Parts: sequence; structure tokens; C-alpha cells
Amino acid sequence: QVHLVESGGGLVQPGASLRLSCAASARTFSSDDMAWYRQAPGKEREYVAAIRSGGGDAFYADSVKGRFTITRDNGKNTLDLQMSSLKPEDTAMYYCSAPGDAGPIWGQGTQVTVSS
Repeated sequence: QVHLVESGGGLVQPGASLRLSCAASARTFSSDDMAWYRQAPGKEREYVAAIRSGGGDAFYADSVKGRFTITRDNGKNTLDLQMSSLKPEDTAMYYCSAPGDAGPIWGQGTQVTVSS
């Protein structure tokens, strides 16, 4: 079983930047595709970004293209999400995820609040 721990969230003004990080256990990280999701109160959890196991291909939701960048370091077993030009609609709990035999594995989440 892979264990995930997110960090880096906070309260920021519109237009600010944040870098989120996800630390993963070492068991199978380098062979797993990884993703970031987010969930705002009263809304369904939504896909944000994904990256292939080797880091060669990355994918983004239309709402964050050009503003967010997903990266990984397979030597350190970490997954990052660099967020720029943050908007109030980016406010949510952010989760990293990894594939599991019975469905996705999730971390505890880290809160991002964008407000003036």
C-alpha cells in the first residue's frame, strides 16, 4: 500500500503563487502515474493535473492550463504542483492520488484558500 502526505497549502491573495508537495512511500512510486485533484465545499472532487510515471507527459484540466505545472522527482519520491496566478475559484482541498488495486489511494489533503 502506498502512503501519501500533502503539504504546502495556505491562505493567499488573488494573483499569488503556491507550491504543493506530495511525499509518497517508496514501494512503487517510480512506476505509478500520479495526479492532483481538488474539492471545494459542496462540490464534487475534480481532476486538476496528471503526470506519467517517468515524467515525460503531463496533462491539465482546462481551468488550470498555463497557470499550474505538475512535476515529479522519482529519486525523492515526491510529486509537486506549482500554482501561479491563483484565483478565488482555485480555493479547495487539494489531494494527490496514486493507483491502487481497489481504486485510487489518497492523501489527507492540504487546504488552499485564495481570497482578498
